Amino acid sequence: MAGHKIPYPKHVWSPAGGWYAQPSNWKANTAVLGAVVFGIAAAAFKLSADNEVRTKFPEEGRFFPSRYWSKQIVEHEKEKKAGSA
Repeated sequence: MAGHKIPYPKHVWSPAGGWYAQPSNWKANTAVLGAVVFGIAAAAFKLSADNEVRTKFPEEGRFFPSRYWSKQIVEHEKEKKAGSA
């Protein structure tokens, strides 16, 4: 039994919206914030991948996720493939 909302002071301001806040545009705000977070994460990922330096390369045939985006590993594997062929 949920009951009715309890009375609360109307003069109180809160950055989170106060009691029972449900802004009408919360879905749009959430989508915009999600896009911003995704953009920042993608930029950080790209910067990290571009600056990644390897001193030891992954073993042949072993699963290694950065094998797909690290320029240094991709070039190393191309050179290795061209040298063995």
